[in-house]
Amino acid sequence: MSRLFLIFASALVALIAGALFYAARMPLQSPPPAVETAAQPQTLEVVTHPSFILPDVSGTKHDFSEWDGKNRMLNFWATWCAPCRREIPLLKAFQNEQGGNGFQVIGIAVDFPEPVANYAEEAQFNYPILVGEQDAMAIAESAGIEIPGLPLTMFVASDGEFLSAYVGELHQSQLDTIVEVMTRLDRAEISKDDVRAALDAL
Repeated sequence: MSRLFLIFASALVALIAGALFYAARMPLQSPPPAVETAAQPQTLEVVTHPSFILPDVSGTKHDFSEWDGKNRMLNFWATWCAPCRREIPLLKAFQNEQGGNGFQVIGIAVDFPEPVANYAEEAQFNYPILVGEQDAMAIAESAGIEIPGLPLTMFVASDGEFLSAYVGELHQSQLDTIVEVMTRLDRAEISKDDVRAALDAL
């Protein structure tokens, strides 16, 4: 009886040992390693040819393409900005003098419609005034420009390409340079890089 028990016990131990040996040789299945992907930086697509639609002080919407074929100066301003208000008479005189020579000033108010409409009645603008609020800032930002303050003026060539921007109040000597270099560009006497260099040095 005891001998039969020993044989049975030995067989059981051998069976368990074999099962453990076999299990130890089987590869363990583990989940595939997670693939690490580098975080992709989000970049703002810079617009080289500005395009937008904004309302004027009466609420009528205007497309920037209305002034295609002209050298455009987009002047960002606000009613509460003292330097903006100081340069408006100069921009009006510029529009009178250069409007027939292919130049167009476009005022873009980073402001609320009511104060802009009230001020426009007082100022008697001779160039279009569009009201943008946050949308106005988005126009500048789409061209890769941060707006540290107002006024800010963007220069767009007659073919619609953004050339440069100037932050601060413009003066007559700077307007004379703008007319000279952009007129020479239209005559193909200088390149856009030459114009950008001159405008960046204003």
